[in-house]
Amino acid sequence: MNPKAIRLLNQQLIAQQFDDPADVVRYMGAIQAQDYRMMRWAVGMRTRKPSAKAFKRAFDRGEIVRLHLMRGTWQLVPAENYWSWIDLCAPKAIAVTKGWMHSNRITIPDEELMHIRDILAQTAADKGSATKEDFIRALEEKHIKMDDHRLSYHIRMAELSGFLCSGELLPMKATYALAADKVKPTTRTDHDETLIRFTLKYFQSRQPATLEDFVWWSGLNVSECRKGIALLGDTLHLERWKGRDFYLTDDCRTRGLRRGKFLLIPPYDEYLISYKSRDIVLPQEHRHRAHNNSGIFQPIIAHDGTICGNWAPYKDECQVRFFDNEFSVEDVAKAWQTYQDFNKSSNRSVD
Repeated sequence: MNPKAIRLLNQQLIAQQFDDPADVVRYMGAIQAQDYRMMRWAVGMRTRKPSAKAFKRAFDRGEIVRLHLMRGTWQLVPAENYWSWIDLCAPKAIAVTKGWMHSNRITIPDEELMHIRDILAQTAADKGSATKEDFIRALEEKHIKMDDHRLSYHIRMAELSGFLCSGELLPMKATYALAADKVKPTTRTDHDETLIRFTLKYFQSRQPATLEDFVWWSGLNVSECRKGIALLGDTLHLERWKGRDFYLTDDCRTRGLRRGKFLLIPPYDEYLISYKSRDIVLPQEHRHRAHNNSGIFQPIIAHDGTICGNWAPYKDECQVRFFDNEFSVEDVAKAWQTYQDFNKSSNRSVD
């Protein structure tokens, strides 16, 4: 088994299978969206022809939705799974959020939570797409003053309750919409059916992966993750590699790898954040250059699946720093041009 090659293929980082950004998010199930600008490239680079304009179109139409969900962090999810994923993930995410609040000595009574949630929801409904500044003004009009930290918790809880989700995609600033207006209602499946779909989405797009990886990524309890795997039955099979048990699907992609491929990967990308153990693609001695212990992830370069350097997404010229002296900036010229073309596409029309 070549886990790096299999992950590149099944994460759609090479030999991509999709043209529509919304199809990528549907396939992945959820994509980390901590960085508001770079989440676009995280999706775009997984399409055949990366286009920032195509991403904005899918986002503004509500085909791709951004909210705090798994592990209490930002995620992109497909609209058709939005309500089901909330039903599955929100209870644990709410518990995590309340734990953070307790650590920060913030207490929000239920009465306050519901009152502020109603104000936020009404503001989002009135504005269509509301910014945090709009929320602050709406609260001030009702003589409510609140620091940014407390307001952020209120917004997060409103997201996890299915009241708020992403609004219009702006260049630099997040907006919020009323979820009932943005996301079409869907027939909600029962818990086990949702868990089956959620589990399958993870393993088909992140394989090979371990149980521990799935527990980390999903934010669910170990027992829930074990149940999801068990419910999939023969859809998954185990392969042992270097003393660890990995799950793969029977239709796992294994062909399509081209040697010598460089990838400019955004911070918080699923290529790393999908897994608890990242040593398969990230040499331990360079771990601190890719992410720290506080959960801050850096833009990284991969060569044939191995993380080998860092890059600067917001510079006019390609700036890279390789961990060793094996490569140079000329080696990533093609990847840099693809990224530049992606950004320029935001100024072009899309059919």
